[in-house]
Amino acid sequence: MQTILIIEDDKRVADLLKIGLEENGYQTMVAYDGIMGLRLFQSNHFQLVISDIILPQLNGFELCREIRKHNENIPVLMLTALGTADDKLDGFDAGADDYMVKPFDFRELIARVKVLLKRNMDIHPSLPEQITYSDLSVNLKLQEVRRKGQIIKLSPKEYNLLVYMIENAEKVISRVEIAEKVWHTHFDTGTNFIDVYINYLRKKIDKEFDHKLIHTKTGIGFILSDKL
Repeated sequence: MQTILIIEDDKRVADLLKIGLEENGYQTMVAYDGIMGLRLFQSNHFQLVISDIILPQLNGFELCREIRKHNENIPVLMLTALGTADDKLDGFDAGADDYMVKPFDFRELIARVKVLLKRNMDIHPSLPEQITYSDLSVNLKLQEVRRKGQIIKLSPKEYNLLVYMIENAEKVISRVEIAEKVWHTHFDTGTNFIDVYINYLRKKIDKEFDHKLIHTKTGIGFILSDKL
């Protein structure tokens, strides 16, 4: 049975999550502050973490960064009353996989949980060690990115986006596809966070190099190509 760690300081919300998830066949453990959540994470084996952002002692962003130091692959779903685009970007920058704003529809939460758990199970153990395109290379084992031999440091979201773009080089990728295939979430047309991450990636991948690889197809999406 899959076990989910719930980190939520509002006991009413924590109880709602615990009861609802267990009714859907999951085991749960609950922490009411960030420090306790981190301790439980380090001493137990979980398949998913659901965390509030505003937590006592250690907030959700800091907690997510600590979780990522121990496990780069475990899905993290953030729940919060904060709903601005900047809040979402901060969550994704910290390493979160998905984001839901309170109050939320529990049926949608269960659907998101299923997608995140399935994605984690679908991680293929026999990936090639390295993928390349033009003068860009990614060591998948070390998660190390280089262009013309120069190491480029990326956040987890930037890294996942770049890998997907290399795997689909010369193909125009829509914002909806990026949201669904890269981050396994739903594209919110009211936010521009995908464009923001494309710009983050451009600054790191293209800015210091004469030949640009990341291009925008207006009204359609983005493409990684050395032919444009």
